[in-house]
This record gives sequence, C-alpha cells and structure tokens, in this order.
Amino acid sequence: MPSSKGLRRSLAMCLAAAVLPVVVLPIAGAGAQSARWWKGNTHTHTLWSDGDDFPESVAAWYKRNGYHFVSLTDHNTVATEEKWWPVPAAGLGREAYDKYRASRVQSAGARPIDERRVGDTLRVRLRRPAEYAPELNAAGRFLLVAGEEITQYLARRGAHTTALNLVEVIPAQPGTTLVEMLRRDLEAAREQEKRTGHEINVVFNHPNFLWSQTAEDVLELPALRFFEVYNGHPLVNILGDSVHASNERIWDIVSTHRFASGGGPLYGLATDDSHDYHRFGPDQRNPGRGWISVRSARLDADSLMAAMRRGDFYASTGVELSDIRHERGSLTVEVVPSKGVTYTTQFIGTRRGWDTTSVAVRDSTGRPVTRRYSKDVGTVLAEVTGTTATYRFRGDELYVRARVVSSKPKANGYLPREVEMAWTQPMRP
Repeated sequence: MPSSKGLRRSLAMCLAAAVLPVVVLPIAGAGAQSARWWKGNTHTHTLWSDGDDFPESVAAWYKRNGYHFVSLTDHNTVATEEKWWPVPAAGLGREAYDKYRASRVQSAGARPIDERRVGDTLRVRLRRPAEYAPELNAAGRFLLVAGEEITQYLARRGAHTTALNLVEVIPAQPGTTLVEMLRRDLEAAREQEKRTGHEINVVFNHPNFLWSQTAEDVLELPALRFFEVYNGHPLVNILGDSVHASNERIWDIVSTHRFASGGGPLYGLATDDSHDYHRFGPDQRNPGRGWISVRSARLDADSLMAAMRRGDFYASTGVELSDIRHERGSLTVEVVPSKGVTYTTQFIGTRRGWDTTSVAVRDSTGRPVTRRYSKDVGTVLAEVTGTTATYRFRGDELYVRARVVSSKPKANGYLPREVEMAWTQPMRP
C-alpha cells in the first residue's frame, strides 16, 4: 500500500504539479434529512454536432451506468430543428446506425426510424429531445436536462460555455475579444432566465483548450459562477504545462482574488466532454470520466440548478462522498470507502496577508498567459489520511476547499498515472 508521501508524489506527476482545488459544500438547510446526492454529467455531445452516436443512445448509456441526470450539450443547438444525418457506408458511423436500428427494433413499442434516401445516401432523421425524453425520464431515477455548448472562436482560440436548463438556443455571441464573448454568453443566459423563469446555470468550459483563457481573463467575469476543473477530453490541457497554469491553478488564483475583494465564489465541475461511444481508450473522448454529485431533495432541473448555485455539489472522477459539513468552525468531508483503497484529503486555500506579487509570463508566440503568483496562493493548509477528514479554521483563511485523492487507478483514465479523486467547492470560513 503506498505511503501518504508516495500518493502525493504520484498525484503531483498526474496533475503536472498543479495545486488541485477542493470544494466545500455548505450545510444543507431545513429538510436536509430528505436531501440526497444525484450523479450527473453536464458536458456531452451527440450526432447533433460532433459526437458519434444518436442522442437517445448516448442518454441511455448514462442511465445504464448509474447516472441520475445528463445534459446533452451539442454545439450551438438545443436540437429542436429538423436534421437528417447521412449514414456512412462503413466505419464507426455505420456501426452507430446498425446498433441504433437494432435497439429500436428490439424496443417494445418503439417508434420506427425516419429514413430516406437522397441519391445513393441513406439519411436518418435525428429525434428531438421532446420525442425521446419520455422514453428515458423516470421520476426520482433519471432526468434529461436541456443544454447547449455555446461555441465561439476568434484568432484560432475558443470561448466555450455550457448553458444548462435552457428553453431555447442561445446563439454564438459576437465580440471583439474572447472575454467579451464569454460575458455576452452570461448576459444572454440571464436574459432567457428572466424571460422564461427557468434557472439557467452557465459553465465556463476547458480554459486551456487551444490555450484560450488565463486566470486574469476569468477575473474579468465576476458574474461567472461555474467552470470545469476537470474535463475528460484528451486535448484540453487541464494539467497546463511549464508555461501555462493548470485548470486547478487557475481556480486557486481566481478564488484568492475574488474572496480577497469580497466577490462571489467560482465553483468547479468535473465533466466528460464525451464524443466517442464506440471505441474506448486514453486517446478517445469517452463517457464516464468526470461528473458532479448534486445534493438536493428532488431530481428536477430547477432544484439541481438551485443546489449548484448554493455550491451544494462536488466534482469527482471516481471518489464518492457521503457528506460535506461546515459547522462550528470546521469543515468535514466523509468518503464512502472502497475495499483496499486508501484516501488522503488535502484542505487547500489562501490565507489573508498572502504575497500579492505576480510576474508576467508569455508563451513562445509572445502571447500573455496566466501570471505567475506566489506559493501562498492555493497552498495545502492540512492533510488527513482516512475516510473522515476535518479541518478546523484558524480564522485567517480567505477560503478553503478539499481535494480527496484515492489510491485507486482511474478506470479508462487519460492522464498519466491517473487516480480517482473528488473536489469540494471553495468556501469562506
């Protein structure tokens, strides 16, 4: 069994020496006894954009594999228009079609597939969520949450956000900078929320995709409340590199500045960003890599969104938590143990009086990247081994979050020496 020191060394290699964030969930209020954890994924693609399977097949994968909710977040669509997909003569596309057709034939009472030929090409009409959701939704057991990945590019870099619990599509927003585009994403979501009465949460996706955003960019978005600390896509650079900060480091820099200035928290999600459902491996964009568990009394979209806004959720790549409590000057995290697995919880934060100096950094093209800050930002305040870990506040912390690192290798992981982990949300003492 590896030592605590060995675990830390392995983790550092796995996460490119980044300080990983831990999220601390607030205590549930009245009615906490009836609240429970709901497991869900908020970033998923299908044939409606650049995924390789039919939407109801993708949703069914999550339902079969123990998820309580999923949001199919295709690029710049909520899949309400009409779309006819051309079936390839061979390859993965043909495999997807054959599997889909067989599943529809075998499903009692299933509606026939809408097909037509255009010349020599067979085309299948992709079903809209309103058509297949009734087949999948089950009260208290599974829920489809409407979503979209709002996708914009500028100068070969991207600005991507996921909008959850939408009523209608939010078009890609114009702007002269990526930050302006992201700000307009947030504004468009708030406008739709006010108009429809639906609680809409907007998640900033993979800041290191194409090395598109910096911590300083995020600090220009004070209304942003959610971002992806973990993303299961092999090409989004969550670990950063010798020049670019990791997602976790970005989280700590933003959290430190926000809490120091009286701003609101930035909450961290783990997501799949899945596209590939027929071939599995480290180089594939597979489902099942990252998710969130949301604490709510009810499995409905508005309740899930409200709990997320309270920070009452945690992110995970495999570690399951039974409770997160903030009470009497302390923060406690309880892990659901697995046989033969050890757990180390690191409480991470920044104390008042931190060294505020930073150094400008540029990449090989001369473009500014996240500034280099002192080790005071996002430091490990305490470390506890075991399935129950408590941190007692000293009173000078700007924020504290917890990261739980297990000794269990991550199934179908894509990072070097990846182990199962969990993150709680940053919170004030």
